[in-house]
Amino acid sequence: MNLLVFLRRRLGLTGTKLGCAEGGCGACTVMVSRYQTHTQQLNHYAVNACLTPLCSLHLVAVTTVEGIGNVAQKLHPVQERIAKAHGSQCGFCTPGIVMSMYALLRNNPAPKMADVEEAFQGNLCRCTGYRPILEGFRTFTAEGGCCRGKGRDNGCCVANSGAADVDEASSLFDAANFRPLDPTQEVIFPPELVSLSKGQRSHSLRFHGARVTWMQPTSLDEFLQMKWEHPDARVVVGNTEVGIEVKFKNMLYPVILAPAFIPELSAITHTEDGIVFGAACTLSHMGAVLREAVATLPPHQTEVFLAVLEQLRWFAGQQIRNVAAVGGNIMTASPISDLNPVFMAASCKLTLRDKDGSRVVQMDDTFFTSYRKTILRPQEILLSIEIPCSQQNQFVSAFKQSPRREDDISIVTAAMSVTFIPNTSVVEDLRLSYGGIAATTVLAKKTASKVLGRSWGEELLQEVCTSLAEEMTLDPSAPGGMVTYRRTLTLSLFYKFYLMVLLKLQRQGLNAAPLRSDCLSATEIYRPEIPSSTQIYQAVPEGRSQNDVVGLPVMHLSALKQATGEAVYCDDIPLYENELYLALVTSSKAHACILSIDPSAAEALPGVVCCVFAEDIPGSNATGPIEYDETVLAASQVTCVGHIIGAVVADTQLHAQRAAKAIRVEYEELQPIVTVQEAIAARSFYQPIRTIQKGDLEAGFKQADHILEGEMHIGGQEHFYLETNATLAVPRGEDGEMELFVSTQSASKTQSLVAKALGVPANRVVVRVKRMGGGFGGKESRTTILSTVVAVAANKLKRPVRCMLDRDEDMLTTGGRHPFYGKYKVGYLDSGKVVALEVSYYSNAGNSMDLSMSVMERALFHMDNSYRVANVCGRGYVCRTNLPSNTAFRGFGGPQGMMVAENWITDVAHSLRMPPDQVRRINLYEKGDWTPYNQILDQFTLDRCWDECLERSGYQRRRAAVELYNRQNRWTKRGLAIVPTKFGISFTALFLNQAGALVHIYTDGSVLLTHGGTEMGQGLHTKMVQVASKVLGVASSKIHISETSTSTVPNTSPTAASASSDLNGAAVQNACQVLRERLEPYRTKNPKGSWEDWVKAAYFDRVNLSANGFYKTPDLGYDFESNCGRVFNYFSYGAACSEVEIDCLTGAHKNLSTTIVMDVGHSLNPAIDIGQVEGAFMQGLGLFTLEELHYSPRGVLLTRGPGSYKIPAFGDIPTQLTVSLLRDAPNDKAIFASKAVGEPPLFLASSVFFAIKEAISAARAESGISGPFRLDSPASAERIRNACSDQFTKLCPPAEPGSFTPWSVQV
Repeated sequence: MNLLVFLRRRLGLTGTKLGCAEGGCGACTVMVSRYQTHTQQLNHYAVNACLTPLCSLHLVAVTTVEGIGNVAQKLHPVQERIAKAHGSQCGFCTPGIVMSMYALLRNNPAPKMADVEEAFQGNLCRCTGYRPILEGFRTFTAEGGCCRGKGRDNGCCVANSGAADVDEASSLFDAANFRPLDPTQEVIFPPELVSLSKGQRSHSLRFHGARVTWMQPTSLDEFLQMKWEHPDARVVVGNTEVGIEVKFKNMLYPVILAPAFIPELSAITHTEDGIVFGAACTLSHMGAVLREAVATLPPHQTEVFLAVLEQLRWFAGQQIRNVAAVGGNIMTASPISDLNPVFMAASCKLTLRDKDGSRVVQMDDTFFTSYRKTILRPQEILLSIEIPCSQQNQFVSAFKQSPRREDDISIVTAAMSVTFIPNTSVVEDLRLSYGGIAATTVLAKKTASKVLGRSWGEELLQEVCTSLAEEMTLDPSAPGGMVTYRRTLTLSLFYKFYLMVLLKLQRQGLNAAPLRSDCLSATEIYRPEIPSSTQIYQAVPEGRSQNDVVGLPVMHLSALKQATGEAVYCDDIPLYENELYLALVTSSKAHACILSIDPSAAEALPGVVCCVFAEDIPGSNATGPIEYDETVLAASQVTCVGHIIGAVVADTQLHAQRAAKAIRVEYEELQPIVTVQEAIAARSFYQPIRTIQKGDLEAGFKQADHILEGEMHIGGQEHFYLETNATLAVPRGEDGEMELFVSTQSASKTQSLVAKALGVPANRVVVRVKRMGGGFGGKESRTTILSTVVAVAANKLKRPVRCMLDRDEDMLTTGGRHPFYGKYKVGYLDSGKVVALEVSYYSNAGNSMDLSMSVMERALFHMDNSYRVANVCGRGYVCRTNLPSNTAFRGFGGPQGMMVAENWITDVAHSLRMPPDQVRRINLYEKGDWTPYNQILDQFTLDRCWDECLERSGYQRRRAAVELYNRQNRWTKRGLAIVPTKFGISFTALFLNQAGALVHIYTDGSVLLTHGGTEMGQGLHTKMVQVASKVLGVASSKIHISETSTSTVPNTSPTAASASSDLNGAAVQNACQVLRERLEPYRTKNPKGSWEDWVKAAYFDRVNLSANGFYKTPDLGYDFESNCGRVFNYFSYGAACSEVEIDCLTGAHKNLSTTIVMDVGHSLNPAIDIGQVEGAFMQGLGLFTLEELHYSPRGVLLTRGPGSYKIPAFGDIPTQLTVSLLRDAPNDKAIFASKAVGEPPLFLASSVFFAIKEAISAARAESGISGPFRLDSPASAERIRNACSDQFTKLCPPAEPGSFTPWSVQV
């Protein structure tokens, strides 16, 4: 059992969350404290509870988020500040982030911002965009909070904001109101644990489980004896590798040895030659020792130490480094280890030992014998590693290239060491070690031997690169893919090393080859800058009623509860008596007939109650949000990997999941269609094929001076809501009634599909939603694939049944954003004006229709983005494939449609050699223009957003600076791009544009508000309370929203399409106006009375104090056949300018600055709206630059968790981020002149993509390449590097397509 299960299930402490079960998201972070007897000191450190074995916590104190503060008694300053700084939206990640910060402050009460950022390397947030979290916690640091206009090195918010107008505000919270941090008031370490720690270590510990024995020896001799008796036993210190193997690879280790407390294994010894670290020394402790050595030793002795420290900077997250041991890292023998190449290049010595003696081996290319195998004998253990001091003439560097800098596994990792003959630049020894190029960490011995005795210069460089290209070969089908990129990196990284050494030789005054000044930037080691930010919004006029909080930056209503762990999510609901747990059985084939299902092995396992299959469904097995083209449980055929075939119900989650893996399904495989290109070839499309056409296309192309054709692919995206799908179904025992607690955006759709599966009317099913830990569209329609199965199981057993999917299950089964392939033909004039456009979109819908037709329709409605094209034709093909059905995702096809538009506008600019911003401006819509779907653009603010963005970003100044930088630097390039957006607001399905509300006023004056929307972090409930408060004229503290339920507001539309504040706000307004009118006579009669007086008077006068509200959006309705009618109620506009810097040698990039101007009308809540803008932007940043879903050619998802699928982290925020809400832009078509904000800002992150593309263009120009080029999305490090053609890419040409089976395919 791990600590997380113990906390949540045994102790009922549900503040600590399960986000991934692999230590990659930080949601389960707690602080552990241990008394070290040898130093007589307390150690506090953050750990991942999901990976911490309960057995390892003997004599350890555990502090959870509940233990440091609560809402009722006293908040801890960490909890208060993250909440009041608006750093908690959905709140699911908040307890983990709170505990990471808390652990940092327990060790360092006055940290620097760099310490804060390091502490958060192992934490993820999908909602906030991270900025408000850092801003809140900046107030703890030496850098402090707001400088109050006194100026600060990294940019004063007052100076940067340009907020000169008196009604412009730039502060969302007042740090002066925060409770001070008092380190003397923290929870003390239990004194009894100190006493026990001093008196223990006399005997070892043994824990015997049903399948595993855990042994914790106290002496080295005892450990060696145990290893002799159990040679196959796994040795565990941090459990960061074994925990993953047991959970995700179904490994079983009957005996585990835990030697963490053996003094010799944790000892650190300084010798003349270096530092000897015991194998159980943690990585964070090793880093601290090495940093101290670097500070005290002569610089020439610390080259190896610095190389190790460079790798440790980006090694996993702080929680992992705090427990992972250096010996475990070596013995895991991972071919992509960050540290092993350094140890190999530095010729580190390893001491191996068994009960008969010890031996010392050098870490070289013989140490790793094959994939994850070493030369150690089964009975041997690794005792220690000696990391040597470097020599006088030795230079060492280490490199790591990964998709994301923070907490990411390597694509290629390398360490290089060169030793010169004294006082020369002649090579005496060269060691080049690489990970990620073979099944083991390797040394490039052939290459190194060729250059011994040679001078460090251009000839040596050419020799090494040519030789490396031959020696470091990689099978085109190699696991991990990216073969061309990985091979190129071996050369590029050596070139970086070559330049670094050249620079050091020059500084020593040795006669070396000259180093060009434009190559210097390639030698710089990345050091992140502390981000600065500015938020600008229009302040509300003074003199308003204090009960009118609309327009104020009110804190999210649940933020404090979320920060203390008291907010209840679906899986936090206490266990019911007699409750059971369900685990899914899913298909392992993409397309196959089911021949047989054998549950006998599963049914014989402990704790199993029953199995559920299609024949157990009492109602209909047909399901789906629009078309009933799916099954609740597959009966005869599976059409994707992850297709749900059945379920196992057992007494615990562990038993259910273990049994689910024991069910045997026999298939007859059929040929799957996986990619869009395969679907096009097979004409595998859902009908109809949508078309929007306006103008005369043929005439337009004849008018054009130039015609250009192009294409691009936009990858899919995983929602990665921190709370995975969860359902608790409770049969009510009579009339077929059932109550479901579900994490869903669509309570009514869940109700109807569960009722359909159970064969009962919808009035027997109640669906309740308290809150979600994120949704982003992923919980609009796909939640029902789980809730229907759980309901069927609960109905069969007449007992409560619960299921919360593990992260890998959720990613496998629920689908994501649609991958799109776009082809276009564009005609344009010499001036850059586009006069004709023909575009075709192909989306990968997956194995069912779901919402894919609506997604494609929205893509077509956004094919113009913000540009007027007189003659246009767009077609949309929805491809049927054998992938899990893709679904709604923030933007709902709009970002894909607009991305293709920005691509062709960029191509036009490149072909004419015009600045892209000029071409964009020439083609920008103007007020009164008509869209391709014949909707007029009134209340138009796009031009204002564009102009303000140019001004606030200092665009022209930045443009000149970028051009100068690019002239002065060969191997790093900068790019700048400004991108507009126009996003239509309304459901494209007419009937969904409606909402209801129910408001009760109780006799004590309190108000219970219910509406049809659900809360997933976007602050909808907070805004609805603000609306009700304003309309009723009562303090918002008197208004409460408990939950969303189908028993209070029926037939609700999903909380989606950015329209929930508009729809539900108007419904709430309607209900509150009815109540206000009913109370008006009593206000008039008693004008000096209180709210409570008026309510009581009305009650005694028998006035109904409950009211329904309803709203439907007027004047909507579009017809594709005639291309007429209003599609959208209005448009949200915005513009963003971003500057980036790319490393042409590795493909890595830095987000230097972003300025966003967004029209949100009159903001209902500027704090929430700015949070939505920033959160959407960061999610878009992931979509366009980072996040990649990899599928095998047979349709198997290969990226199933945070270890392999990377969303943006804290370090991905632009160094300078400015968000300005457009002032004086009321919108008469929505509640209180506001506008929708959830989805529209997401596409503005494409400004980063196109800035990257501009930087790549500058790099290609150095190689004499100009004009348009294809860059697919996301602009990953691999794509950036491969697009920057140079002498290194030419040495590593890609294999011919069709000559090999790739590891993954572009779907």
